Amino acid sequence: MIDIDFLPPHLIILGGSYIGLEFAQAYRRFGSDVTVLELAPRLIAREDEDVSHAVADFLKEEGIDVRVDSKVVGVEKQGNSIAVKVESAGKVSQVVGTHMLVAIGRRPNTDDLGLYNAGIATDSHGYIQVDDQLRTNVPGIWAMGDCNGRGAFTHTSWNDFEIVAANILDNEQRRVSERITAYALYTDPPLARAGMTEQEVRKTGKPALVSTMAMEDVSRAYEKGETKGFMKILADRDSKQDSWRVVAWTCRRRGHPLHYRSHVRQSTLCGHATCNAHSSNRFRIYSDHDARF
Repeated sequence: MIDIDFLPPHLIILGGSYIGLEFAQAYRRFGSDVTVLELAPRLIAREDEDVSHAVADFLKEEGIDVRVDSKVVGVEKQGNSIAVKVESAGKVSQVVGTHMLVAIGRRPNTDDLGLYNAGIATDSHGYIQVDDQLRTNVPGIWAMGDCNGRGAFTHTSWNDFEIVAANILDNEQRRVSERITAYALYTDPPLARAGMTEQEVRKTGKPALVSTMAMEDVSRAYEKGETKGFMKILADRDSKQDSWRVVAWTCRRRGHPLHYRSHVRQSTLCGHATCNAHSSNRFRIYSDHDARF
């Protein structure tokens, strides 16, 4: 999609997740009509509902036709156009466009590596099965990077190497489960997240606090005229009052989630993130009124 030398008049995108949404906004700003079809009830379904809705809102404001809970049941050529049959709420409709991008996921190209000759196990999707230290089922063989399905990012692949090297060379017991998830959705404004989602925190059953702050209340965002979205932080409720252990940080604006003077220190892939409760930008976690669960 980044190598074509023409502008699709109407681009239909199958899949409302990270890749699909980045191309949707880009081509809409280039001038294409864009329709996004997503099977799940909301966009980027792995994120919290408030985050998904915020992303959908600003995409719709730019004129992108977002359709969720929509199952594609057929695709056919109609002259120079592409007709996509969509089933939603028990009814079948049709979306006609000029070009189509399929962004519904990916699979590793491990089928031509001859893994069966070495007895290395893969799952139903083709990912090499590994334990928490990235060891395969065959002694002496580890799997790092996208092929193991434990990250699929450049920085997680590098951390895979750090984990394997530490265990093999330094006799350290480093594990994948110890790293903090961190990534970004490159829309405008972008989504940046470090740590667990609110859904993931709730599933742990541990007491936690959550606080949100609208970007329009952040002085730097207000000064730059970039007031869409919000910041959200989740913290361990049982931590000390003056140094909360942050378990998640989500931000909807241009730039990195930790740009603000909130005295937040975080390690992207290992360790803990901490937040000073007396932040200079008034983004605090108050135990007397914040939501608890």
